[in-house]
Amino acid sequence: MTKTKERERAEVEPPKRRHRVFPWVFLGVQIIFLVWIITGANSGGDCPAGQQNACDAGTTIGVGLIIGLWVAVDIILALTYLMFRVFRK
Repeated sequence: MTKTKERERAEVEPPKRRHRVFPWVFLGVQIIFLVWIITGANSGGDCPAGQQNACDAGTTIGVGLIIGLWVAVDIILALTYLMFRVFRK
């Protein structure tokens, strides 16, 4: 091919599409936390007699801590994503 044909071909071809990894990583983290919440909430069912209130309080505290960690991880992921987008431009 001549150089003109190569240039025309390069102009016609669409630019290569970037692989978007972050949305899949973010979705994976969300699924992990969702499974962790479900298993944590279901783990409070095996309590000795007369201590149901204590087991319920412990389960509530545990699930609350998982939710707090979930929010913190989402904020860190969002800030990291924004920083990489800003510095990439």
